Amino acid sequence: MNTAELSALLLLTTAASFTPGPNTTLSTALAANLGLRRSLHFVLAVPVGWGLLFSLCAGGVGALVVALPPLRIGIQAIGVAYLLWLALKLAHSGALAHADAAQLKVTFWQGVMLQFLNIKAWMLALTVVAGWLAGREDAAARFAIILPLMLAFGLVSNLSYALIGSLLQTGSVDPITQARGCAGSIVAWRPCC
Repeated sequence: MNTAELSALLLLTTAASFTPGPNTTLSTALAANLGLRRSLHFVLAVPVGWGLLFSLCAGGVGALVVALPPLRIGIQAIGVAYLLWLALKLAHSGALAHADAAQLKVTFWQGVMLQFLNIKAWMLALTVVAGWLAGREDAAARFAIILPLMLAFGLVSNLSYALIGSLLQTGSVDPITQARGCAGSIVAWRPCC
């Protein structure tokens, strides 16, 4: 992998990992309602689940999506629509609702499996496989570089959002300002491909 490819991957990874989505939203909500310590199992589950999803995509699901452009376009359209919907919900929120702690019991394995329902995680995994792995003679070596990099970004981004959530719990950050900032980030993010 040359420097230009690695730089592009780092930009994509930064944009995808640090813009709000289902994982970061849940990391924030768990920490805001239960505290940082009790949200860490989910924060750790995200990279594990995404790593499994990425491995599955690299093992063949990604090739299917690359071979069927209408499927790829459909996945992208659904993902963009979901992210815009999430941005609108955050932008129009008038107050931060406190969630029922009983509804926030997400186990580690539920967090892992949530990645398979997360359209943003699918979009990222398929984009990386199509752009950096598919059809490459050195795909295995690339996979060995990309997987740990992506896992590190997933861990750091979700931990960052959980830290923000823990600040919301203590009242150190205005929740409405935070929610509107997240909504602006979602709208500003543009998927690759």
